[in-house]
Amino acid sequence: MLDTDQDTDSLLAAFPDAALLLDTTQDRIAGLNDAAAALFGITNYRDPNLRFSTFLGSALAKFVVFVGEVDHRGESWTRDVPLRTSDDVVLRCEIRARGVPGKPGYLLLSFTDLDAFEKRTELVEAAELHRAGLLEWKRAEGFFAELERQNQLILNAAGEGIYGVNADGKTTFVNRAAQEMLGWTTQDLLGKDIHSMIHHHHLNGEIYPSHQCPIYRSFRFEQVHRIEDEVFWRKDGKPIRVEYVSTPIYDQKVLAGAVVIFRDITERKEGERKLREALDEVAALRDRLEQENEYLQEAISSERAHHDIIGSSPAVRQIVTRIDLVAGTDATVLITGEAGTGKALVATEIHKASPRSRRPLIHFKCGSVAPEDVEAELFGHLRGAGPNATRDKPGKLELAHGGSLFLDDVEELPFEIQGKLLHALQKSAVTRVGDTREKPLDIRVIAATTQAPSDTHSGNRIREDLYLFLNVFPISCMPLRDRLEDIPLLAAHLLKLACRRHGRPVPVLTERVVKQMQAYHWPGNVRELHNVIERAAIVSRDRKLVLELGGGGQVASPSNSVVRTEAEMQEMMRRNIIAALRETGGRVSGPSGAASLLDVQPTTLYSRIKALKIDRNAIQTS
Repeated sequence: MLDTDQDTDSLLAAFPDAALLLDTTQDRIAGLNDAAAALFGITNYRDPNLRFSTFLGSALAKFVVFVGEVDHRGESWTRDVPLRTSDDVVLRCEIRARGVPGKPGYLLLSFTDLDAFEKRTELVEAAELHRAGLLEWKRAEGFFAELERQNQLILNAAGEGIYGVNADGKTTFVNRAAQEMLGWTTQDLLGKDIHSMIHHHHLNGEIYPSHQCPIYRSFRFEQVHRIEDEVFWRKDGKPIRVEYVSTPIYDQKVLAGAVVIFRDITERKEGERKLREALDEVAALRDRLEQENEYLQEAISSERAHHDIIGSSPAVRQIVTRIDLVAGTDATVLITGEAGTGKALVATEIHKASPRSRRPLIHFKCGSVAPEDVEAELFGHLRGAGPNATRDKPGKLELAHGGSLFLDDVEELPFEIQGKLLHALQKSAVTRVGDTREKPLDIRVIAATTQAPSDTHSGNRIREDLYLFLNVFPISCMPLRDRLEDIPLLAAHLLKLACRRHGRPVPVLTERVVKQMQAYHWPGNVRELHNVIERAAIVSRDRKLVLELGGGGQVASPSNSVVRTEAEMQEMMRRNIIAALRETGGRVSGPSGAASLLDVQPTTLYSRIKALKIDRNAIQTS
């Protein structure tokens, strides 16, 4: 970590190449060494008006992409970003960059002047030529001597392709390996301009002038050239990837031409390409698995355990039948029902029985995210797309690719997001926030809402076009009070699980206790039953099951209980909700809202307010 300007200057001064410290958040040069100052023509880098982008010009966009790669990989390099000096002179540089630990947004950049580097390379190669090239010269001269003595055995025994050209660029000899690789015969090539026959175009189709060819430079500028990746063209018009060494040849200290030794590396390059593609695919799969694993770990830690669907009532049997009908298809499913009726469990069972069960079921609770964050959570975002977008992050749609997406409480989605969601689902493509590229989308959508079908279809909380898209195969989850025959099975199952978790013996579930539970109206449905059984498992002793319902007191026996009609229960609920709303000044959600006071979900309370026709006038006049 760099703590002071002095530390920064000391570190940069130690760099042999031009180097500077860049604050990307402010486009500010935080420090540089003398080599960098000389390279860019900077006299005062502390000038507040000096910006690094000044030296990028039209290459700013390329540099931004490069910075993104550095941020992703930790370090990188590029030769594709041209720079300009303060005098507007174009620089060809290799840029190397690395993030500074503990300094978000800071990059340590070093620059290698490619023109100077190539000059140094030529000097080094010339020096190597002087030190070790004498043997190469003698070998090349030996080739011509062997040719003159009609001894082609060595040339033709070599596995590499070998050919010679004179000072005019005309072919003087071609060995057998070269003929086999190129498909040309000695009669085709001898005395001909070989460049125009085998080296005339680049692989991308651009013309390759002979004056740019390193082979011609060998005998025109007396240079040895080692090229690792170019193409020669066969007689049949097909290219082969080659690496070659071109060496000038002398006759009595007079430059006579050059000898070229080349090797066909087409298979090697193809193998490298396939390896890169495989590695890229592995990296993409690894990233995707990491993202899915991150999501699943969050889901495991935040959601309660789900169990198989329990019950024998006609309503439950109908749900199971409809699950069996739709699970094997990709049809969109809309699950309706009050809070706590098991909509998420139905969605899970549909996914588990579907062909997509090997892929994840991504659960997105639409009301659990602040409205301003819903879009990023659902569609994902790029780094820098928002105040909290510190890294690229996939959305729930992207994570569900190949699997299923469960939109819980879909009516809680903001209207404008509903429209964008509908567009993505219809187009089968998703675009992250801050991005312009679309990614393909292959998902099966399961949605759930607490609104009654009539309220949903009216478009009050859900756009009608989105509702029509989602409501391909409806499944309705009945409240617990409408399927009392399921209570004994559910209670027994939940009691067994609760006692196992708490290490308690399983109390006896008597007929009297079952009747007490069946006499209760269960406003919280199965979720409330789960909580009641959990409490009973904790407070019960001596295998005697003690239930606490409603206000938390022990349940009275049925002989002492007061039986109320459904209308009376509805009126009691209405008065209770009105009292809570008056207590909270009409606020429904939030820590100080009526939903919190009544210990129910805000969506549930909204549904009850609408069903009981409670308005402001009722709250004020009650």
